[in-house]
Amino acid sequence: MTTRKILKKASMAVFMLSLITACNKNDDMIAPPKEEDQSIEHRFVRLLVSDETSTTITFLQPFDAKTTSFNAKYPLANLYPTASGRYAAVLYGTNNLVEVFDNGLLSHDDHIDIAGEPKWASITATGLKPTHFKSKGRETLIFNDGDGTLSVGNDADFNTPGAKFKIVNAGLVPHHGAMAQFTNGNYAVTWSSAAGKSPTRVKIINKNGSEIHASTKEVGNIHGNASDGQYAVFGAYTDASNTAGGALVVAQDGTQTFVNNPDGFGAARLGTILYAETAKKFIGYSAAKGAYLIDIAGNKMTGLYTGADAIQCKVDYAGKNLLILTADGKIRIYDLAMGTLKKEGNAIGSINTNDTYKPVLEATERFAYIALPASGEVHQISLQDFGKVIKHKVSAKPVRLALFGFENSEAH
Repeated sequence: MTTRKILKKASMAVFMLSLITACNKNDDMIAPPKEEDQSIEHRFVRLLVSDETSTTITFLQPFDAKTTSFNAKYPLANLYPTASGRYAAVLYGTNNLVEVFDNGLLSHDDHIDIAGEPKWASITATGLKPTHFKSKGRETLIFNDGDGTLSVGNDADFNTPGAKFKIVNAGLVPHHGAMAQFTNGNYAVTWSSAAGKSPTRVKIINKNGSEIHASTKEVGNIHGNASDGQYAVFGAYTDASNTAGGALVVAQDGTQTFVNNPDGFGAARLGTILYAETAKKFIGYSAAKGAYLIDIAGNKMTGLYTGADAIQCKVDYAGKNLLILTADGKIRIYDLAMGTLKKEGNAIGSINTNDTYKPVLEATERFAYIALPASGEVHQISLQDFGKVIKHKVSAKPVRLALFGFENSEAH
């Protein structure tokens, strides 16, 4: 072999070795994915708590256990998070007023910006007896039982000085109503034959209140609903006799069908309907009958928890799991995709079922939060170990709880 060929091969070997070394160095420079501590709540999860007798509203940041008190207009406010995660609606039903609370957080999907300090937003609504609440995208919708109108607001207007929710009048009489938002922008609204009577029909209107699809099915008394954007599901009795129940299913094209309660259910109605976004499941709930999966395509219901001692039934913030709190203080967690029980155990002491205001529950993927009126606390319970509890003192008698913000710890 000539000297020239030997030098050429040696040069090639040195070059290949340098490439391998460079690749190894680059590999060393790539940091492994950061694993968050599951024993700590996400940095940008927030809670809002209202009190039975005091006008104090408590803003809670679980990540650093910080609480801040704000003055509400009235006690016993109902609290609801908006779909955007930034706001919570504060409804004073008997006082004909709605305010909005701003947590100051702005999501950019992969990270969260702190856009401002937590505060009361500027917008208000003054419909008569605001009661039922829904939110989709950046739109908030409230049914006013006192006059049968809807109040509609958008996130973009919430901090505009002097802003008011828009009133939509669909010609409905005053009743304890419900409504749902469809992906096409229309609304499903309950309809009653006379003022003060329970609704027995659902029709579809547009954003101006004009009827798009009339009711095609009359049922018994309706209460509770949820929507996935394509279908709106309402808890209802089968007919005016109110001796059997099920779920009225209204598609956004106006088609209406009915899913009957399971055999042997008796004269009961699932008065609360939930939708789990990630699991894409509808759930019907009654304290006396438990929780049931509602299968629209299969036109059937399947029991998850069939006990008669449920106190609270909530979908977790991500829409993956269902949590049920029972009178014995036990929490059960159900995987909604599989329809199976994941975990159960004691979380708090036994609950006095005669109490007017009982503990209320919300949950993230890491923690359950239970507001306890008797102790004036919110208990933050690890879902990995129910025995690990952080107690947050909030107000004298906390009776309402809203979870909002974001299950994210990444800042800009």
